[in-house]
Amino acid sequence: MKIETLAVHAGHTIDPATGAVSSPIHLSTTFERDAEGTYSRGFMYTRNNNPNRQALEQGISALEGGAAAIAFASGTGASMSIFQALAPGDHVLAHVDAYYGTSRLLRAIFQRWGLDVSFIDMSDLGAAKKALHPKTKLAWMETPSNPLLKIVDLAAVARIVHE
Repeated sequence: MKIETLAVHAGHTIDPATGAVSSPIHLSTTFERDAEGTYSRGFMYTRNNNPNRQALEQGISALEGGAAAIAFASGTGASMSIFQALAPGDHVLAHVDAYYGTSRLLRAIFQRWGLDVSFIDMSDLGAAKKALHPKTKLAWMETPSNPLLKIVDLAAVARIVHE
């Protein structure tokens, strides 16, 4: 399937109730429980999951060739989820010129919770390699960086980290 076709159709199914070929916008904030008190259709509250978000996640997963995708309401929410998956003592390589909100989360919250964070210039591959150690679990970077617009070679850093 061509990428253009996949981009338009991935995550969308024909609505059996209406025959709609495009996903309608679901504005409901809560969903029906069955007689046992469970949400058998998989939707409880819109902030947790809803048909539109599910279609978006399925579409992104298909476009990226992944098994699944998770959509967040904000980049900070996504960052928090990733950092919370780490354990005290884990090491994080973080780009010194990362988005301020992310750097602040790492410094103000996650270092206090026991993460070992090294802030380095990830555009300097030698510095990235030197800062690695056995407890490194995550390399956090963005390109172009914010606010200085430094370019990080993501593929090169990934190769260094996985060596």
